[in-house]
Amino acid sequence: QVQLVESGGGLVQAGGSLRLSCAASGRTFSSYFMAWFRQAPGKQRELVAAITQGGTTNYADSVKGRFTISRDNAKNTVYLQMSSLKPEDAAVYYCNARNSAGYWISSWGQGTQVTVSS
Repeated sequence: QVQLVESGGGLVQAGGSLRLSCAASGRTFSSYFMAWFRQAPGKQRELVAAITQGGTTNYADSVKGRFTISRDNAKNTVYLQMSSLKPEDAAVYYCNARNSAGYWISSWGQGTQVTVSS
């Protein structure tokens, strides 16, 4: 079972940047489809960005052009570079991994809090 630990959140002013990291345990990280999700208070969790095993990326419309997802298989880590942050980006951010059967395998850990001040 892959364990995922998110980090890098914090308080930033609108227009600022943050880079989130998601460190994975295990030796099969490169075989997983990885994604970042976020959940704001009172809202459903939403997928923000995803990256395939081969490095193809996809983004929610709300973050296109501002967020970049990347992965370093040698470090078992996936990143989310967030720029031009807006107050509506404030949320708890989570990463997850999807296996070949199509199942998200993480049990949604603590995530990392992103707060954006206006």
